[in-house]
Amino acid sequence: MSQMSEYINDKKARQNVVVLVAAQAILGSQVAMIFVIGGLIGQQLSPIACLATLPISFIVFGSMTTAPWLSALMQKFGRRIGFSVGAIGGLFGAAIAAYALVQNNFWIFVFGNYLTGIYMSSQGFFRFAAVDTASEGYRPKAISYVMAGGLLSAIFGPQLVSVLMIGNPDTSVLRFFPAYVSIIVLNLLGLLLFLFLDIPTPTSSKIDTSPKRSHLSLLSDPHIFVAIICATISYALMNLVMTSTPLAIVACGFAVTDASNVVTAHVLAMFAPSFFTGHLIARFGAEKIVGIGLFILAGAGIVALRGIEIEFFFISLILLGIGWNFGFIGSTALLTSAHSAEEKGRVQGMNDLIVFGGVTIGSLASGGLMNCSGTNPIEGWTAVNLAMVPLLIFAAGSLIWLTMKPKSAPT
Repeated sequence: MSQMSEYINDKKARQNVVVLVAAQAILGSQVAMIFVIGGLIGQQLSPIACLATLPISFIVFGSMTTAPWLSALMQKFGRRIGFSVGAIGGLFGAAIAAYALVQNNFWIFVFGNYLTGIYMSSQGFFRFAAVDTASEGYRPKAISYVMAGGLLSAIFGPQLVSVLMIGNPDTSVLRFFPAYVSIIVLNLLGLLLFLFLDIPTPTSSKIDTSPKRSHLSLLSDPHIFVAIICATISYALMNLVMTSTPLAIVACGFAVTDASNVVTAHVLAMFAPSFFTGHLIARFGAEKIVGIGLFILAGAGIVALRGIEIEFFFISLILLGIGWNFGFIGSTALLTSAHSAEEKGRVQGMNDLIVFGGVTIGSLASGGLMNCSGTNPIEGWTAVNLAMVPLLIFAAGSLIWLTMKPKSAPT
């Protein structure tokens, strides 16, 4: 196929990518905002310090438990319906979280965050939707471009928190109330945006004509297994460290605005490489890019252990973002090439169930390690970063095992 004919065939895919990039930018801002303030709110509302990050953990838990049925919903009724359900979940989650602040109730706040997880789950499928109407050659780039939409959310989300916090002398949790009102507005805008998405609903003939591999059989495929392992560990470690970062920064004597700036730099680093990650995957292969991502994640931990000066927080979180980008996007590209079109819904749902299950564990561990290990915040921050070591070794070992396996015919 010529380059020009491929471009024409990808016209619809490119239009959908524009919508998904905008959705990533607008709707994705809420996730960045909540990761800045969620742990701080949890710390003020929680009856036990070790549960400070439980609200953020419930966002991820909500995403994990939503992924299988949301994937099945999109397989049956289409991406537009699924993404709209996600935005509605984010809207109600923010409304309930805002109510919890007024009531000063930790458990209502946790429940609101669980509903926000419905949105987070739907956002995870943006990258898969990008390839639904794309040619094989355009798929890695489509995934990469959609992930790059997070750049705007990285700037807008945390900085909106800073703007809303500036000049506010209130020290109660109510100072975060305007942030949740703005999140409600973002989800309303997202509902309008999805009206422009043009991805055909899968037909029953496409879904049912081929024999189905069981979930165990799918996981026994080396490419699917390693893709899920590396995606899970890349995302879980990123979440483990990022969730604790605002707590560590404030505990070390810096301001909430400093935490917002560090998170902004981190989320920028998560998505800025997406402009060329797809090109690197197309040129060098997904396995090599995932390996580089794991190496950079290790570098983030090494820098974090050097000290608690603000510059170390910045450098570590920037490396953490870049490592996540290479590891997660590379794993996604590896996964999308390892299953048939008929298996798409089941594989993607299983993938996100496992990925966000790992991220939930990482998020829960984050608060415990930060607040309940050692006798001070420095020891807690050290424990968070040392926890990366065994998981990085396991992911790297799995990737090396895959690359050393003889090439076999597709199943």
